[in-house]
Amino acid sequence: MLNPNFINLIAAILFAVAIIHTFSTKYFQHLALTNPKYSGILHMLGEVEIVFGFWAMVLVLFMFGIDGKDSAVNYVESRNFTEPMFVFVIMVIAATRPILEFVEKVVLNFASVIPFKKEISIYFLLLSFVPILGSFITEPAAMTLAAMLLSRNYFGNEVSTKFKYATLGVLFVNISIGGTLTPYAAPPVLMVSNTWNWDIWFMLSNFGWRSGIAVLINTIGIIFLFKESFNNIVFKENKSENPVPLLVTLVHLFFLINVVFFAHHSAIFMALFLFFLGYVTAYKDYQNDLILNEALLVAFFLAGLVVLGGAQQWWLEPTLMTMDSTTVYFGATILTAFTDNAALTYLGSLVEGLTEEFKIALVAGAVTGGGLTVIANAPNPAGIAILRNNFSEKSVNPLGLLLGALPPTFVAIIMFRLF
Repeated sequence: MLNPNFINLIAAILFAVAIIHTFSTKYFQHLALTNPKYSGILHMLGEVEIVFGFWAMVLVLFMFGIDGKDSAVNYVESRNFTEPMFVFVIMVIAATRPILEFVEKVVLNFASVIPFKKEISIYFLLLSFVPILGSFITEPAAMTLAAMLLSRNYFGNEVSTKFKYATLGVLFVNISIGGTLTPYAAPPVLMVSNTWNWDIWFMLSNFGWRSGIAVLINTIGIIFLFKESFNNIVFKENKSENPVPLLVTLVHLFFLINVVFFAHHSAIFMALFLFFLGYVTAYKDYQNDLILNEALLVAFFLAGLVVLGGAQQWWLEPTLMTMDSTTVYFGATILTAFTDNAALTYLGSLVEGLTEEFKIALVAGAVTGGGLTVIANAPNPAGIAILRNNFSEKSVNPLGLLLGALPPTFVAIIMFRLF
């Protein structure tokens, strides 16, 4: 059992340090380039996916030193690591060549009927259709697919850094709100849907239509603001001399769909994943390199967030429960920027007697703020891991992300609070 005073205080301090560290990763990357002697450790500390895992280990060491091994081990074993494991698996499968080429063909077919320049039409679909698709294939899968295709076609040297950060901000916000059409795809919704008996019709009527409109407004807005940027972009369609057979694509889709279906059952989806790795090895002629390193780093980040975030209930829950529905919406939007939005809604699900208005406001605020920082929403680290090589010093500036996410966040606020 955690000491309610000293250990929790240390946990809160380390959580604050981890947040500051997250916003300082760009500085560590710069130091790594200018100090070759210490570049190894500085580069490691500059990896945003390392941050929460690193400070979570520090917290566990404090527990070990103060309360003993049993207390530290019992605390870690009491955490639920299903979400980090699921994000790892879904990232790897969604980023495989058969899945990417399948989604690309779907996007190209839709783009062909949109009466605009191909590069604009495809960009529109990557920032609108794919995030909304996340309501069915889960947000981490949607983030992986959109980020991979954006990285290859829209984040090259021919576009400005401002365009990249604006795109990143819209992508993160749209993924966060675009997963609310169903009760299982967005982590902050998933945490409460069973407890509060929210089904797909409830989600569509209270969240889905608002999210869909906000996603469209955000996407159309960024295209209008940066319309000149598309003059320098040429979409590079993936044409291979060794096309993927339909049966291989169907098998990959089978694994993807079943991993999503068993998202709550880590033993089953990990078994499916091990079978999937064997299948990929057998048919390696139709595969690209699996993004195992990137996915493992993202899982490490989320696991660290689970360990550190789990020790914050002593101050987060009372803070949320002192608010009315309006205050909790804006409070959750702001707090989400500094902690995982699923953690906020999970704490809310533990409290009895909440009004329906309060519940909706809490979840709406959590998804609204899900694009503001890398730690705000579980799929965000996946997007960063895939896209960061396209930024200077291979690092995403947290302030740049925040500024890029503010306009689409304001659109989400308008849709959730005024309509």
